Amino acid sequence: MSKRVRIEPIAQEADIETNGNLLSVLMQEDLNILKECGGRGMCATCHVYIQEGMNSLSPIGKREQRTLEVITTCTPNSRLACQAKVMAEGVVVELPVGMYIQSIQDIEALIGRRCEKPMLHPVTGQTLVEVGQLITRSMVRQLESTDFRIGEQLSQTKRA
Repeated sequence: MSKRVRIEPIAQEADIETNGNLLSVLMQEDLNILKECGGRGMCATCHVYIQEGMNSLSPIGKREQRTLEVITTCTPNSRLACQAKVMAEGVVVELPVGMYIQSIQDIEALIGRRCEKPMLHPVTGQTLVEVGQLITRSMVRQLESTDFRIGEQLSQTKRA
C-alpha cells in the first residue's frame, strides 16, 4: 500500500510504497539530489528537514545519527532521505536551500558570476559560498584546500 509524501518548498506530492525510503520519492520527482555516497547514509547530499510526520518514518539508525552529527545545518527535525523509510501517512519533507558542490571545478566554472543559491559542502552541509557573493579566482584559491572526498571526511570525523 502506498503513502503520500508532500515535498516543500516546491509544493509537490508523491506516492511511495510503505517502507520505501524518502530518497526514492525525491528521485522520482526528478529533483537534483546528488546521493554522493550511493544511499549509504554517509554524506549530507540527501539531507532533508521533516516539517511533519517524523513519527511516520523509521527510527534513526546509528550510521544516520553519526552522519547527522557531522552536518553543520542539522536540526532536531533533520533526516537523511536515503535512510528514512516511510511507514505511515503525514510526512512533509522540506528540501534544504542550496546546491551541493562535488569538486572545486564546480565553483571554478562560475568565476565572474554571482552565486544564485548557497553552495554547500557535500559532507557537512556548510555554506561555502553565500547567495549574492561574487565568485572570484581568489575565492576559488581559498577553497582549493577544501576536501570534497566523502570517505576521507567521514574517517577523519570518526577519529576525532
